[in-house]
Parts: sequence; C-alpha cells; structure tokens
Amino acid sequence: MNGPSDVTGRAGTGGAGGAGGAGVPPRIAGAPISWGVCEVPGWGHQLDRDRVLGEMREIGLTATELGPDGFLPPSPEHRRALLDQYGLRAIGGFVPVVLHDPAYDPVPEARATFRSFAEGDVETVVLAAATGADGYDERSVLDAEGWAALLGNLGRLIEEAGSFGRSVTLHPHVGTMIETRDEVERVLDGSAMPLCLDTGHLLIGGTDPLDLVSRAAARVAHVHLKDVDATLAEQVRAGKLTYTDAVRAGVYRPLGRGDVDVAGIVARLGEAGYQGWYVMEQDVVLDGDPPEGEGPKASVRESLAYLAALS
Repeated sequence: MNGPSDVTGRAGTGGAGGAGGAGVPPRIAGAPISWGVCEVPGWGHQLDRDRVLGEMREIGLTATELGPDGFLPPSPEHRRALLDQYGLRAIGGFVPVVLHDPAYDPVPEARATFRSFAEGDVETVVLAAATGADGYDERSVLDAEGWAALLGNLGRLIEEAGSFGRSVTLHPHVGTMIETRDEVERVLDGSAMPLCLDTGHLLIGGTDPLDLVSRAAARVAHVHLKDVDATLAEQVRAGKLTYTDAVRAGVYRPLGRGDVDVAGIVARLGEAGYQGWYVMEQDVVLDGDPPEGEGPKASVRESLAYLAALS
C-alpha cells in the first residue's frame, strides 16, 4: 500500500509551529467542532470565534483545523493574520464533497479548495464523501455505478492535490457514503487515497481503529482523535439513535474516558513512523454559552492532559 508521502509527494509533519505549548505534546491540533462549531444547519449554539480561538490559546494549542466555511476569514491573508493573534496556525480542514455521482465532476470544486489551501499554507485537505444532503443522520448505499465514480474520483483528486503540493486524505464519517467497515475496506483495496483516521467515526461505523492501524498504518496521513461511549455508538449502528442525538447525548468522551484504545492507537502509529498531526476532536452540540472555564475548554484540556501522560 502507498503511504501518504508516496501518494502526494509530501508527508504531513509538524514543521514550524508543530511543538505544543507548556505540557502539550508536539503535532497536536485543535478543531472548532470540539467547541460545537459545525457546518450542519441547526447544529446547536455556535460560539463566537474569538472565544473559541482564545480558549485554544489558553490551553496551550498552537495549531487548528479551519472549521466550517465562515468560521474563519476566507482570505488566506486575513485568516493567517487572525490566527497569528492567537498564536495558532491552520494545518488542515474538513471538506465534504460529492464524489459518487456520475453526473457531477468534483474536480473544479476540489481544485478551488486545493488552491485556497496552498495560498494559505494549509497542509491537509480532509475530504468526506458527502451524500449531497445536509447533516449526517441519513444516507443511501452506493451501487456499482456510484462506487466506480467515487473510486475514480479519488484517483483524480490525489493527482490534483499533488499539483498544488497539498496532502489529501479521505475521512470515513458517519452519515457519508464511506461509513461502514466494508466501505472503508473497499476504499483501501480500490484506491491509493490516504486516510484520515478518525477514531470515533470509525468505531461508530463498525471499524476497530486499532485493528485498522495495525493492518494499514502506511495509509494513515492525518488523525482525528476521539474517544467514544460504545453503548451509544451501538445504538447509532442499530438505528435506534440518530448521529446528532448521539452527539448531543455525549457519545464523544474526553480521551481516556471512553471505549477507544487511544493509547494503543497512538503507540502503534508511533511504531509505524507516523509523522502527521493528531487533531483533538470531541464533537459537541451546545445549547448556549458555557460558563467561563467550563464546557469544551475543560474537556479538551482533560484530553490534552491524557495525551501528555502518554508521551
């Protein structure tokens, strides 16, 4: 299998700004979704970005993913200036794109994203195989024509990303066209696309993330670290609970307090020579502004302490 540097010509690395603040291991990044900031319409209360970025800085983070469109300025120069105020750099971004529709060409849309990331010095495009509808509570299953389109488009987007010097990954994600274990395996077998290893979405979708790392660490180019309540995850798989309701109920837990073997995954990736980013992601749905020092800030700080204890 091809590793991320084989596919795109560059492996994800910490680079400048990769070292964390006091007590924070290197190559650890935050994500606005850990503060409830999400692209899905109606996804709870959306915190002010200055509070989110300020709390990232206060707990020692030095890097972040971009968050949804509109969270940060679209201009690379303005975005960099804003993040500089908080001692942060942008290292990646989640980009849902329709990849399975034979009548839709995703390359022009993706090309604009690759160009924007290159102009803003953002390393990694984290693709999701979007259904074309809002939200992650419903989806259809791909037929043969849809699979052919999706796998073909993955190859085209690898080449397109390389032309802009960007790393590109595919994020298996609940409520997208690539969710289940069988779907993840088909992507691994049928394409050279590197993966974003999201430990939570994989587990909810039925893939053991530690097993995947054990078998295919060379395909991992980016990591989203989540811990998960396995009981709630099983209810999502069984169709007894929507994904959104599961997030609201606390399916994602601070690292070390759920059922994902986070320590084992980090150790196995280290043994395999992984040099990319670990993005802290504990998706939440907020009902309002948490009191100062509480809410997402406290949860992410707890997860960072857990990671620091592993190093």
